[in-house]
Amino acid sequence: MDSPDPTAPATDPGRIPFRGGPPARHRLALVVDPRFPGGTAAAVAAEVRALAGRVDLRLFALETAMFKGRRLNPVLEAALEDAGLAPIWGAPVIHADTVVFHNPSCLRFDAVLEPRISCTTALVVTHENFLRPDGSEGFDVAGCLEMIEAALVCGRRHLAPISQNNRAGVLDWLEATGSAWTVTDFDWFNICDFELVPPVAAPRDRRGRHSRSGFEKFPPMETMLAHFPAHAAACTILGGDILLADAEAPPPRHWTIRRFGEMDVSSFLRELDFFVYFTNPRWRESFGRVIAEAIAAGKLVITDPATARTFGEAVVASDGGDLDDIIAEFVADPDRYRDFVIRAQSSLGRFSPEAFAGQVLARVAAPREAPADALL
Repeated sequence: MDSPDPTAPATDPGRIPFRGGPPARHRLALVVDPRFPGGTAAAVAAEVRALAGRVDLRLFALETAMFKGRRLNPVLEAALEDAGLAPIWGAPVIHADTVVFHNPSCLRFDAVLEPRISCTTALVVTHENFLRPDGSEGFDVAGCLEMIEAALVCGRRHLAPISQNNRAGVLDWLEATGSAWTVTDFDWFNICDFELVPPVAAPRDRRGRHSRSGFEKFPPMETMLAHFPAHAAACTILGGDILLADAEAPPPRHWTIRRFGEMDVSSFLRELDFFVYFTNPRWRESFGRVIAEAIAAGKLVITDPATARTFGEAVVASDGGDLDDIIAEFVADPDRYRDFVIRAQSSLGRFSPEAFAGQVLARVAAPREAPADALL
């Protein structure tokens, strides 16, 4: 399901009726560029699986300049196929009860948002942090939101943060700019529906991390060397393409580095006992889906305090300077390690598909009375 053939005859999705009979199910439209390579597409895929069958669901696919030439994300493609849905490309009009626009940062290289959007409620999910840790803008926030606002005819419009840390940046940006957008009183969190793997009985100092390979995902090399030292039993990095690309500063021999996508994440995580995740000081995860993935895989996660905020006591918050002590204490006390990981895994229930669907249905998808042949 790649981008459509531009020579194919145009269709008008606005004339295709939603399924359902009276009282009609809530009409919910997801609007996203489905070619996002990472967390946004994975989050939308999980939403499709959680909401399909509970609402009249459609996914409208944008073709933004940011992802020109890329194919549909395979994770999202699989979720749509499983739900019996096809992405709707090139719709001139999007009409629904609720429209959920995912990640406005995808518009940063565009001048206009082409489809007109008509709805009762519009939610813009702020996957990418509006502000960097130093307070500067992460992208042209106002420009992207203005494009969405110009395309909207709606009763209510809100920004929907995905975590408490993400929310703090949104609120700070709104205060600094005086924007008229309002913010939801709940987080549109990432669904974390991973298989739970029991922690090992005898942890060792086996450290690792994985992410997409981008400069923003990694701290400076000096910090990386301190976090993954030669005295550790193992130091393994998945998604370290950027580390391998620097011929002038090759990584140390005691690191095992694999390129992004070289192996599946579950196999990679089996090689670790401690997931050590820090990013570039000028960038911060807005949610941290990889952290939830590591917790579910039975690993103890150590990360910076701002990123840890999403997961509370399910992770160990650190500035990175005491990693050796933290790890040594857990290695010396396997029962404490096991109990910590099990408690962390139990806390992931608040990010479950059921919790997400319940929140959405209660907050934005109340049943409505409408004719059975109501149109988009």
